[in-house]
Amino acid sequence: MNPVDVAQAAPAVHDLSLFSLFWQAHFTVKLVMVGLLGASIWSWAVIVDKTLLYSRTKRAMDRFEEVFWSGQSLEELYRSLQNRPATGLSAVFVAAMREWKRSFEGSSRTFQSLGQRIDKVLDVTIQREVERLDSKLMILASIGSAGPYIGLFGTVIGIMNSFTSIAASSNTSLAVVAPGIAEALFATAIGLFAAIPAVIAYNKLQSEVGKLQSRLEGFADEFSAILSRQIDERIAHAA
Repeated sequence: MNPVDVAQAAPAVHDLSLFSLFWQAHFTVKLVMVGLLGASIWSWAVIVDKTLLYSRTKRAMDRFEEVFWSGQSLEELYRSLQNRPATGLSAVFVAAMREWKRSFEGSSRTFQSLGQRIDKVLDVTIQREVERLDSKLMILASIGSAGPYIGLFGTVIGIMNSFTSIAASSNTSLAVVAPGIAEALFATAIGLFAAIPAVIAYNKLQSEVGKLQSRLEGFADEFSAILSRQIDERIAHAA
């Protein structure tokens, strides 16, 4: 056999590096891969942003509780916070104190149902704070649930193209089939790469939101009890 025949009989060598798998993939599969990579970057941006936010919120809550239980008067604390952007426990405190002062600093002192109004204000403020903490987490849930299926869609398209190529070339050797299947499976791998961190982070961050919400509700109950006692004292004095 002459060298030309040997060269023709030798199987083609395929580059199976990750870049080559992407570059040689079908256009639709490329779109799927690019979309999943973009979703992965987006999810990591949300993860970092929320992790830093929850860390700042915890520190702010610790500082506020330290000041609140230090013995400083509620009026002084309210004056120091009312003109600042309030979040977390300080937002709950400012909202309740604002309703308190509206009731006692008017011409008509309507404090008969003040306790109920303060409780409603506390509930609304906590709901807003939880919504702020919980925002964008659905992005992680969506990526975590849809990522594998989007990757599987790319895999199906890639395998269909591989079988089409096999039918066109009438060659069923593994050397012909393997590159196309590898390109297709690469899409599934990227889908899992995007989905797994998103699912883990979503569960962890949701747990953090639950802890912060419990802390907000616990403080609201304690503060509501403090104000309720003061309301009872004022009603008794007025009587």
